[in-house]
Amino acid sequence: MAIELSPKCDKETKMIYRKLYTTRRLRNLIALVGFLVLLIAVFNSPPIRDRLAWRLDDLRTQIKYFFNPPEEAVFQPGQQGTVKPPATQAIATSPVTTRTPSPVSLSPAATTANTPIPLPETVSLSGFTYVDQNERWNYCGPATLTMALNFWGWNGNRDDIAEVVKPGVQDPNLDFIQRGKWDKNVMPYEMADFVEDYTEFKVIVRYGGEMELIKRLVAAGFPVVIEKGYYERDYTGKVGWLGHYAFTTGYDEKGGAFVYQETYPPKGESGENRTVAYDVFREGWRGFNYLFMVVYPPERESEVLAVLGPWSDATWANQHALAIANGEVQTLTGIDQFFAGFNKGTAHVALQQYSSASEAYDRAFSVYAGLDQDDKSRPYRVMWYQTGPYWAYYYSGRYEDVIALANTTLNETIADPTLEESLYWRGLAEYALGDMQTAIADLREAIRLNPNFEPGAVKLREWGVDP
Repeated sequence: MAIELSPKCDKETKMIYRKLYTTRRLRNLIALVGFLVLLIAVFNSPPIRDRLAWRLDDLRTQIKYFFNPPEEAVFQPGQQGTVKPPATQAIATSPVTTRTPSPVSLSPAATTANTPIPLPETVSLSGFTYVDQNERWNYCGPATLTMALNFWGWNGNRDDIAEVVKPGVQDPNLDFIQRGKWDKNVMPYEMADFVEDYTEFKVIVRYGGEMELIKRLVAAGFPVVIEKGYYERDYTGKVGWLGHYAFTTGYDEKGGAFVYQETYPPKGESGENRTVAYDVFREGWRGFNYLFMVVYPPERESEVLAVLGPWSDATWANQHALAIANGEVQTLTGIDQFFAGFNKGTAHVALQQYSSASEAYDRAFSVYAGLDQDDKSRPYRVMWYQTGPYWAYYYSGRYEDVIALANTTLNETIADPTLEESLYWRGLAEYALGDMQTAIADLREAIRLNPNFEPGAVKLREWGVDP
């Protein structure tokens, strides 16, 4: 038998159900808010945050690069130096250190290439502790320099170096590793400054090296750090170019290969005593104008200079680098020709020939724009690691080109604008054009990203501004 409800009863029932529904929704909302709060709290706990943050950042980077492929970004210089350039002055952000050892008396055999001493067939140096860059961000510089120093008995570690050369953003919510994540590169001059300022050892950095010279240094017992480029396939399937340091500790003439210590080996492989064919070594080395670095004890300086011969003179080395670049520009094609042209500009900068450097970089960027996009993408990271074009354009009075190049580098080739050198040079150019507030903001941001970036602080104080 059916039960009929009075209108009043039916109304009361609806009100009860409505209250129950509202209460249930409120409880669900409270539960959802509580869950979100708990999720945020869990995510912000250091162990979880450290594990997930890089994955989220990597995903964000992939999304940005998908819609704005960095290899499609092309800088096109347009200014012709219509502004009077500033007086040349020493700036601590030199593309390469020009530290020159104190003069010593060398024998004729040490200063001429006409009487080379025969080299051993095979050399493999030991006596150092292998160091990788695992569990660290962009650590090939600190890891490589650690090996170069501990070869001579230094007792520090990679983090001791990183605390100076890449301290990172001083955010109390981030640990030491996470703070240094945004620093994409450690410049050669930063590594050389660390050696000179924080250790008892000495260092020489030069452009224009040759493979025969590397062999002679290694054979004499002096391992060599080189800066090189290499190619790696990314998530898009294209092969991208990146910068890297390699600690060279031996060679094998019969096998035609150098022995080096790889701080970032392929997953599952060892980085110790790897070999690289001479031609592959040279191709990668070309990407950085054949730059090499030798760390050594002060008491062995005369030996180092004897092996270096003419390379002991920084000016000669820069002129030699220019001669190599001039030859390669004429004979190479594609990406290799771009690097040769870029190296020509860098050698001119090292010689303080800024107008010639600007012209060389203009031609190099023209080659860059015309590179075919097949399986290898354009080397869009080149300005992450080298600053020569900024020097050339700034000291040629081409401030607008400095700003345009920095904008392309910071906004189109990298997920976040965290390159302190690009910010620094953009700030200098903005200041030269009268945009003082923007210039100050750029230099302050450079210092925020790297509190030990002394050039930025020095320049701000010159402008009468508190860093």
